[in-house]
Amino acid sequence: MKHFTTILCAAIMLFGMSACAQKPQQINNSTNQQSNNMNKTLVVYFSATGTTKAAAQRLAKEFNADLYEITPEQPYTAADLDWRDKTSRSTIEMKDKSSRPAIQGKCENIADYDTVWIGFPVWWYTAPTIVNTFIEAHDLSGKVLNVFATSGGSGVEGSANDLKKAYPQYKWGENRLMND
Repeated sequence: MKHFTTILCAAIMLFGMSACAQKPQQINNSTNQQSNNMNKTLVVYFSATGTTKAAAQRLAKEFNADLYEITPEQPYTAADLDWRDKTSRSTIEMKDKSSRPAIQGKCENIADYDTVWIGFPVWWYTAPTIVNTFIEAHDLSGKVLNVFATSGGSGVEGSANDLKKAYPQYKWGENRLMND
């Protein structure tokens, strides 16, 4: 009987120890699920030729994020995008830092997101002014804003720094150049 009691006590202790060892994992899984449910990500992008759209789609897939396209009220034509033409629409907009090209609609559910990636093609070493139109039309308070860009020859840091300087009231996170 004494031997049986010793075995029974040992079995209860082992069972109890293994149950305790599993509880933190269950708590962590529960915490991670709550964290994932609360941290919704949105990928916002402006794409004049489709290159940045493809990058935005890759990023959205990576973060299981929703997509929102910044759509100009007046679409850009090939002539508008000719950076060598000093009278092209994009050249004129980029020379005037106060330019705010009109966009179609607003992202009505922006409040639902905790993290927002903002993407664009780099124009004249910075973000196209239509990106400023989007930022100024939305309340991005309390969100982490990340920047991604596509570029034929420059990095993303200058563009990101310009946005940080223009909108210091927001919390800025990481930057990513996405040319591939």
